[in-house]
Amino acid sequence: MKGPLFYSKILLFGEYGIIKDSKGLSIPYNFYNGALKMEDNPSEVAQQSNKSLQRFADYLSKIDNSLVVFDIPSLNKDVNAGMYFDSSIPQGYGVGSSGALVAAIYDKYAQDKITVLENLTREKLLSLKAIFSEMESFFHGKSSGLDPLNSYLSLPILINSKENIEATGIPTQSSDGQGAVFLLDSGIIGETAPMVSIFMENMKQEGFRTMLKNQFIKHTDACVDDFLKGDIKSLFKNTKQLSKVVLNNFKPMIPAQFHELWKNGIETNDYYLKLCGSGGGGYILGFTPDIKKAQQALKDYKLEVVYNF
Repeated sequence: MKGPLFYSKILLFGEYGIIKDSKGLSIPYNFYNGALKMEDNPSEVAQQSNKSLQRFADYLSKIDNSLVVFDIPSLNKDVNAGMYFDSSIPQGYGVGSSGALVAAIYDKYAQDKITVLENLTREKLLSLKAIFSEMESFFHGKSSGLDPLNSYLSLPILINSKENIEATGIPTQSSDGQGAVFLLDSGIIGETAPMVSIFMENMKQEGFRTMLKNQFIKHTDACVDDFLKGDIKSLFKNTKQLSKVVLNNFKPMIPAQFHELWKNGIETNDYYLKLCGSGGGGYILGFTPDIKKAQQALKDYKLEVVYNF
Protein backbone atom coordinates (compact mmCIF):
# COMPACT_ATOMS: atom_id res chain seq x y z
CA MET A 1 0.00 0.00 0.00
CA LYS A 2 1.15 3.51 -0.78
CA GLY A 3 -1.20 6.50 -0.60
CA PRO A 4 -1.07 9.70 -2.68
CA LEU A 5 1.64 12.26 -1.96
CA PHE A 6 0.95 15.37 0.13
CA TYR A 7 3.37 18.26 -0.04
CA SER A 8 4.98 20.60 2.46
CA LYS A 9 4.00 24.28 2.49
CA ILE A 10 5.56 27.65 3.08
CA LEU A 11 3.64 30.47 4.73
CA LEU A 12 5.26 33.36 2.87
CA PHE A 13 3.49 35.98 4.96
CA GLY A 14 1.20 35.94 7.97
CA GLU A 15 2.91 33.93 10.72
CA TYR A 16 1.45 35.05 14.08
CA GLY A 17 -0.48 37.85 12.31
CA ILE A 18 -3.16 35.46 11.06
CA ILE A 19 -3.99 34.59 14.66
CA LYS A 20 -5.10 38.25 14.86
CA ASP A 21 -6.67 38.54 11.41
CA SER A 22 -3.80 39.81 9.29
CA LYS A 23 -3.62 38.71 5.67
CA GLY A 24 -1.56 35.65 4.86
CA LEU A 25 -0.24 33.84 1.82
CA SER A 26 0.65 30.17 1.89
CA ILE A 27 2.13 28.23 -1.04
CA PRO A 28 2.73 24.49 -1.58
CA TYR A 29 6.40 23.52 -1.59
CA ASN A 30 6.83 20.34 -3.65
CA PHE A 31 10.43 19.71 -2.61
CA TYR A 32 9.20 17.76 0.44
CA ASN A 33 6.29 15.35 0.65
CA GLY A 34 4.78 12.47 2.56
CA ALA A 35 2.42 9.52 2.04
CA LEU A 36 0.71 6.82 4.11
CA LYS A 37 2.45 3.48 3.67
CA MET A 38 2.64 -0.11 4.83
CA GLU A 39 5.51 -2.53 4.41
CA ASP A 40 6.59 -5.90 5.70
CA ASN A 41 9.81 -4.89 7.47
CA PRO A 42 9.23 -1.39 8.86
CA SER A 43 12.26 0.62 10.00
CA GLU A 44 12.52 2.06 13.51
CA VAL A 45 11.37 5.45 12.18
CA ALA A 46 8.32 3.81 10.59
CA GLN A 47 7.51 2.08 13.90
CA GLN A 48 7.72 5.43 15.75
CA SER A 49 5.41 6.98 13.16
CA ASN A 50 2.98 4.09 13.58
CA LYS A 51 2.89 4.61 17.38
CA SER A 52 2.12 8.29 16.83
CA LEU A 53 -0.66 7.31 14.37
CA GLN A 54 -2.19 5.04 17.03
CA ARG A 55 -2.50 8.03 19.38
CA PHE A 56 -3.82 10.20 16.55
CA ALA A 57 -6.46 7.60 15.59
CA ASP A 58 -7.60 7.52 19.21
CA TYR A 59 -7.89 11.34 19.21
CA LEU A 60 -9.84 11.34 15.90
CA SER A 61 -12.35 8.81 17.25
CA LYS A 62 -13.42 11.47 19.80
CA ILE A 63 -13.85 14.41 17.37
CA ASP A 64 -17.35 15.88 17.23
CA ASN A 65 -19.32 14.00 14.55
CA SER A 66 -21.15 17.14 13.50
CA LEU A 67 -17.79 18.46 12.22
CA VAL A 68 -16.43 15.38 10.45
CA VAL A 69 -16.98 11.61 10.53
CA PHE A 70 -14.07 9.22 9.99
CA ASP A 71 -14.12 5.55 9.10
CA ILE A 72 -12.47 4.71 12.44
CA PRO A 73 -12.68 0.89 12.06
CA SER A 74 -10.71 1.06 8.77
CA LEU A 75 -8.23 3.51 10.25
CA ASN A 76 -7.66 1.32 13.33
CA LYS A 77 -7.34 -1.80 11.16
CA ASP A 78 -4.65 -0.14 8.98
CA VAL A 79 -2.80 1.31 11.99
CA ASN A 80 -2.83 -2.11 13.71
CA ALA A 81 -1.43 -3.59 10.49
CA GLY A 82 1.54 -1.21 10.79
CA MET A 83 0.58 1.79 8.62
CA TYR A 84 2.88 4.79 9.01
CA PHE A 85 3.49 8.19 7.41
CA ASP A 86 6.54 8.06 5.17
CA SER A 87 7.72 11.65 4.92
CA SER A 88 10.71 13.63 3.69
CA ILE A 89 9.28 16.78 5.35
CA PRO A 90 11.59 17.84 8.19
CA GLN A 91 9.78 18.09 11.54
CA GLY A 92 10.02 21.31 13.54
CA TYR A 93 11.15 23.27 10.48
CA GLY A 94 8.05 25.35 9.80
CA VAL A 95 7.20 23.67 6.50
CA GLY A 96 4.12 21.76 7.59
CA SER A 97 5.08 18.17 8.46
CA SER A 98 1.95 17.58 10.58
CA GLY A 99 -0.18 19.39 7.95
CA ALA A 100 0.70 16.85 5.28
CA LEU A 101 -0.13 13.95 7.61
CA VAL A 102 -3.50 15.49 8.54
CA ALA A 103 -4.31 15.98 4.83
CA ALA A 104 -3.39 12.35 4.05
CA ILE A 105 -5.58 10.95 6.86
CA TYR A 106 -8.56 13.16 5.91
CA ASP A 107 -8.18 12.16 2.26
CA LYS A 108 -8.22 8.44 3.04
CA TYR A 109 -10.60 8.09 5.99
CA ALA A 110 -13.05 11.02 6.09
CA GLN A 111 -16.60 10.22 5.06
CA ASP A 112 -18.48 12.64 2.74
CA LYS A 113 -15.19 14.45 2.22
CA ILE A 114 -14.86 17.70 0.29
CA THR A 115 -12.66 16.93 -2.70
CA VAL A 116 -10.20 19.06 -4.65
CA LEU A 117 -12.24 18.50 -7.82
CA GLU A 118 -15.34 20.28 -6.51
CA ASN A 119 -16.15 23.92 -7.02
CA LEU A 120 -14.33 25.19 -3.92
CA THR A 121 -16.68 27.84 -2.54
CA ARG A 122 -15.64 29.95 0.42
CA GLU A 123 -18.00 27.89 2.63
CA LYS A 124 -16.26 24.67 1.61
CA LEU A 125 -12.81 26.14 2.22
CA LEU A 126 -13.85 27.39 5.67
CA SER A 127 -15.42 24.04 6.44
CA LEU A 128 -12.19 22.22 5.48
CA LYS A 129 -10.14 24.71 7.49
CA ALA A 130 -12.31 24.11 10.59
CA ILE A 131 -11.95 20.32 10.24
CA PHE A 132 -8.19 20.54 9.73
CA SER A 133 -7.83 22.95 12.64
CA GLU A 134 -9.50 20.44 14.96
CA MET A 135 -7.42 17.54 13.58
CA GLU A 136 -4.06 19.34 13.72
CA SER A 137 -4.67 20.60 17.25
CA PHE A 138 -3.59 17.10 18.32
CA PHE A 139 -0.02 18.08 17.34
CA HIS A 140 0.21 21.76 18.30
CA GLY A 141 -2.36 22.52 20.96
CA LYS A 142 -3.89 25.22 18.73
CA SER A 143 -3.87 25.15 14.94
CA SER A 144 -5.29 27.46 12.29
CA GLY A 145 -5.83 24.48 9.94
CA LEU A 146 -4.04 26.29 7.11
CA ASP A 147 -1.06 23.94 6.71
CA PRO A 148 -3.24 20.87 6.06
CA LEU A 149 -5.53 22.95 3.81
CA ASN A 150 -2.57 23.96 1.69
CA SER A 151 -1.23 20.43 1.58
CA TYR A 152 -4.64 18.91 0.79
CA LEU A 153 -5.48 21.29 -2.06
CA SER A 154 -1.90 21.79 -3.30
CA LEU A 155 -2.88 25.34 -4.25
CA PRO A 156 -1.69 28.74 -3.00
CA ILE A 157 -4.10 29.99 -0.32
CA LEU A 158 -4.80 33.67 0.25
CA ILE A 159 -5.99 34.49 3.75
CA ASN A 160 -7.89 37.78 3.77
CA SER A 161 -9.12 37.24 7.33
CA LYS A 162 -10.17 34.32 9.52
CA GLU A 163 -13.56 34.13 7.81
CA ASN A 164 -12.35 34.93 4.30
CA ILE A 165 -9.94 32.58 2.55
CA GLU A 166 -9.60 31.69 -1.11
CA ALA A 167 -7.47 29.63 -3.45
CA THR A 168 -5.39 32.06 -5.46
CA GLY A 169 -2.93 32.28 -8.32
CA ILE A 170 0.55 33.71 -7.77
CA PRO A 171 2.70 35.47 -10.37
CA THR A 172 4.65 33.07 -12.60
CA GLN A 173 8.24 32.63 -11.53
CA SER A 174 10.93 34.24 -13.60
CA SER A 175 13.50 31.47 -14.08
CA ASP A 176 16.35 33.88 -14.82
CA GLY A 177 15.29 36.49 -12.22
CA GLN A 178 17.89 37.72 -9.74
CA GLY A 179 15.36 38.28 -6.97
CA ALA A 180 14.45 35.24 -4.87
CA VAL A 181 12.69 33.83 -1.85
CA PHE A 182 14.89 31.28 -0.07
CA LEU A 183 14.98 29.04 2.97
CA LEU A 184 17.96 29.28 5.32
CA ASP A 185 18.57 26.19 7.44
CA SER A 186 19.13 27.22 11.08
CA GLY A 187 20.26 23.68 11.93
CA ILE A 188 18.02 23.77 15.02
CA ILE A 189 14.69 21.98 15.46
CA GLY A 190 11.96 24.41 16.48
CA GLU A 191 8.89 23.59 18.55
CA THR A 192 5.63 25.33 17.75
CA ALA A 193 3.77 25.13 21.07
CA PRO A 194 6.33 27.02 23.26
CA MET A 195 6.67 29.79 20.64
CA VAL A 196 2.91 30.24 20.37
CA SER A 197 2.62 30.46 24.16
CA ILE A 198 5.32 33.21 24.29
CA PHE A 199 3.31 35.08 21.65
CA MET A 200 0.04 34.65 23.59
CA GLU A 201 1.77 35.87 26.77
CA ASN A 202 3.07 38.97 24.92
CA MET A 203 -0.44 39.65 23.60
CA LYS A 204 -1.49 40.48 27.17
CA GLN A 205 0.61 43.67 26.94
CA GLU A 206 -1.04 46.67 25.35
CA GLY A 207 2.21 47.90 23.77
CA PHE A 208 2.74 44.57 22.01
CA ARG A 209 -0.85 44.52 20.73
CA THR A 210 -0.47 48.05 19.35
CA MET A 211 2.82 47.13 17.60
CA LEU A 212 1.17 44.05 16.11
CA LYS A 213 -1.72 46.05 14.67
CA ASN A 214 0.09 49.22 13.56
CA GLN A 215 3.35 47.73 12.34
CA PHE A 216 3.44 43.95 11.98
CA ILE A 217 0.00 43.47 10.42
CA LYS A 218 0.27 46.65 8.34
CA HIS A 219 3.52 45.52 6.67
CA THR A 220 2.35 41.88 6.38
CA ASP A 221 -0.82 42.95 4.52
CA ALA A 222 1.23 45.23 2.24
CA CYS A 223 3.68 42.38 1.46
CA VAL A 224 0.83 40.04 0.48
CA ASP A 225 -0.69 42.69 -1.83
CA ASP A 226 2.71 43.51 -3.39
CA PHE A 227 3.54 39.85 -3.98
CA LEU A 228 0.20 39.07 -5.65
CA LYS A 229 0.39 42.20 -7.82
CA GLY A 230 3.99 41.45 -8.74
CA ASP A 231 5.13 44.86 -7.43
CA ILE A 232 8.64 43.73 -6.54
CA LYS A 233 10.06 47.13 -5.63
CA SER A 234 7.34 47.79 -3.07
CA LEU A 235 7.55 44.17 -1.86
CA PHE A 236 11.22 44.54 -0.88
CA LYS A 237 10.52 47.87 0.82
CA ASN A 238 7.77 46.31 2.94
CA THR A 239 9.70 43.07 3.59
CA LYS A 240 12.59 45.18 4.96
CA GLN A 241 10.19 46.94 7.35
CA LEU A 242 8.67 43.61 8.38
CA SER A 243 12.14 42.15 9.01
CA LYS A 244 12.92 45.12 11.31
CA VAL A 245 9.66 44.78 13.24
CA VAL A 246 10.31 41.05 13.80
CA LEU A 247 13.89 41.63 14.95
CA ASN A 248 12.74 44.29 17.44
CA ASN A 249 9.65 42.53 18.78
CA PHE A 250 9.96 38.76 18.19
CA LYS A 251 13.50 38.14 19.49
CA PRO A 252 12.61 34.94 21.42
CA MET A 253 11.42 33.39 18.13
CA ILE A 254 14.78 34.06 16.44
CA PRO A 255 17.62 31.77 17.57
CA ALA A 256 20.20 34.00 19.33
CA GLN A 257 23.04 33.18 16.92
CA PHE A 258 20.99 34.65 14.04
CA HIS A 259 20.30 38.09 15.56
CA GLU A 260 23.45 39.63 14.02
CA LEU A 261 22.87 37.96 10.66
CA TRP A 262 19.31 39.29 10.65
CA LYS A 263 20.50 42.84 11.42
CA ASN A 264 23.24 42.60 8.82
CA GLY A 265 20.71 41.87 6.05
CA ILE A 266 18.67 44.95 6.95
CA GLU A 267 21.78 47.17 7.05
CA THR A 268 23.34 45.97 3.77
CA ASN A 269 20.06 45.36 1.85
CA ASP A 270 21.62 42.12 0.55
CA TYR A 271 18.73 40.08 2.02
CA TYR A 272 15.85 40.40 4.49
CA LEU A 273 15.02 37.58 6.91
CA LYS A 274 11.67 36.69 8.41
CA LEU A 275 10.14 33.88 10.43
CA CYS A 276 9.09 30.71 8.63
CA GLY A 277 6.24 29.28 10.69
CA SER A 278 6.47 29.88 14.43
CA GLY A 279 10.27 30.28 14.57
CA GLY A 280 12.51 29.07 17.38
CA GLY A 281 14.60 27.13 14.87
CA GLY A 282 13.88 25.22 11.68
CA TYR A 283 13.97 27.28 8.51
CA ILE A 284 14.27 31.05 8.35
CA LEU A 285 12.68 32.63 5.29
CA GLY A 286 14.74 35.07 3.24
CA PHE A 287 13.92 37.59 0.51
CA THR A 288 16.63 39.06 -1.68
CA PRO A 289 16.73 41.39 -4.71
CA ASP A 290 19.97 39.66 -5.77
CA ILE A 291 20.39 35.97 -4.97
CA LYS A 292 24.12 35.96 -5.85
CA LYS A 293 24.80 38.70 -3.28
CA ALA A 294 22.71 36.87 -0.68
CA GLN A 295 24.54 33.58 -1.34
CA GLN A 296 27.86 35.36 -0.92
CA ALA A 297 26.78 37.08 2.32
CA LEU A 298 25.36 33.82 3.69
CA LYS A 299 28.00 31.47 2.31
CA ASP A 300 28.37 29.66 5.64
CA TYR A 301 24.73 28.54 5.54
CA LYS A 302 22.63 26.15 3.50
CA LEU A 303 20.15 28.04 1.29
CA GLU A 304 17.32 26.60 -0.79
CA VAL A 305 15.71 28.87 -3.38
CA VAL A 306 11.94 28.40 -3.42
CA TYR A 307 10.82 31.18 -5.78
CA ASN A 308 12.48 33.47 -8.34
CA PHE A 309 11.38 36.99 -9.27
